[in-house]
Amino acid sequence: MRIWSCDIELIERLPKFVLFGSFILIQLLCSCSSAVRYSSSNGEIFKGSGTGVYSEIGFASYYSRSFVGKTTASGEIYNPNRFTAAHRTLPFGTKIQVTCLENDRKVVVKVNDRGPFVSGRIIDLSESAAKELGIIEKGIAKVKIEILE
Repeated sequence: MRIWSCDIELIERLPKFVLFGSFILIQLLCSCSSAVRYSSSNGEIFKGSGTGVYSEIGFASYYSRSFVGKTTASGEIYNPNRFTAAHRTLPFGTKIQVTCLENDRKVVVKVNDRGPFVSGRIIDLSESAAKELGIIEKGIAKVKIEILE
């Protein structure tokens, strides 16, 4: 009789185990999805697999020397010699290609800060990235940004 009662208890609990297991399986499958959602600084939502699906056109500026050695929003210390950038919404660590539309020069930077907080600008670049694009003299330039990963 005792074995029979254990089996009945197990059978009574089985639907809970199946339900819980199914829930966990669905959560795992959803978290493995390759599509990533990004929102641009003007509120548009883009989905991408990290293969250049996300792009945005606008104006870029660069950090002044007064930020050298200060902590960025990601916790990294700003170094003007590294190829980094600030974007309002892209996740920290995102690698993006920035193309200057005025001279077609390109640079790859990593997002490690938030900004810019000036209307009409979509990205703030480190000094090295700005030099590579040839925008130091003007201070700002029209650019296209695309996610690489």
